[in-house]
Amino acid sequence: MRSREDEQRLLGAGKIPSELLARLLAELPPPPPELRLGARIGEDACAFEVSDGVIVAAADPITLTSEEAGRLAVLVNANDVAVCGATPRWFLSVVLVPPDSTDVLVERLFRSIRLALQEIGAYLVGGHTEVTPAVTRPVVVGQMLGTAEGGIVTTGGFEPGEMVVQVRPAPIEGASVLAREASGLDGLEPALLAEARSALERPGVSVVEPALLARDLGATALHDPTEGGLAGGLHELAAAAGHRIVVDREAVLWFSPGVAVCNALGANPWNTLASGTLLATFPPDAVQAALAALAEHGHPAAVIGRVEDGRGVEDESGEAIAWAEQDEVARVLAVESADDHGDTI
Repeated sequence: MRSREDEQRLLGAGKIPSELLARLLAELPPPPPELRLGARIGEDACAFEVSDGVIVAAADPITLTSEEAGRLAVLVNANDVAVCGATPRWFLSVVLVPPDSTDVLVERLFRSIRLALQEIGAYLVGGHTEVTPAVTRPVVVGQMLGTAEGGIVTTGGFEPGEMVVQVRPAPIEGASVLAREASGLDGLEPALLAEARSALERPGVSVVEPALLARDLGATALHDPTEGGLAGGLHELAAAAGHRIVVDREAVLWFSPGVAVCNALGANPWNTLASGTLLATFPPDAVQAALAALAEHGHPAAVIGRVEDGRGVEDESGEAIAWAEQDEVARVLAVESADDHGDTI
């Protein structure tokens, strides 16, 4: 009889497989009574009651790129708090750099953290810094806390019959990371490549403003796709609610420089790092007003799907929209790293 150790599988870079994570979370003891939102598939933050309201907290590392790691650590964690309907307020950071790093490098990381915090109106309140051989390039692990007035918004708070709205195009973060880190893009137009590289600033990866606006417009659920791309975000949304999402592929908003970079590298835009995009659900009678208000505030939005009874994510022809086990950014950069070291398969 084979033992559990004999059946171990090797994990690729990226998120822990959802079925493994679900099993581990199911082993947690019952939560304390003050917990409003705890660890579960599809949710990126937690929430707990305090005497004056609700505190929402989220934590995420930046590992796929070292460029702009400080900025991304702030904004990605702020997004996770904002999609719970909370205002980001306090930030903690763990900054790890390898031996022989320079003080200029650390200064640059902290400057990017400071500027990103100024952008969203939050504050650095603590953390940890260390030079360690445990990393080979700078890694920033961020934690953001915020406050919610009244109730929170969850990823799984919607019902069949509601509409799925995409706010801002995809893939934004993936476009910038691949344009900065990957090779093989010499065939792209210089202007297009420059636009992809600068995507962290324009159109940017913060969804704090549109998320809080969508909350006020009556969104029943909010989610920001990150690793796994737009497809991963849709699957996380569907899994959190236990419903099926039917997607209109033609209605999806694409960031054209990001699509061009993906095509040049043989990557699937659907599964490419998508920070900067927001998913929201609205009742049918509220969706048109929400689209108009979002557009008025400079956030392009479109209805890209509807919620039905069932499970999973598919298009209108019934074809499943694949949820890749590994984000395309991680896959492309891992292949290039292996090639650089002469590894063979």
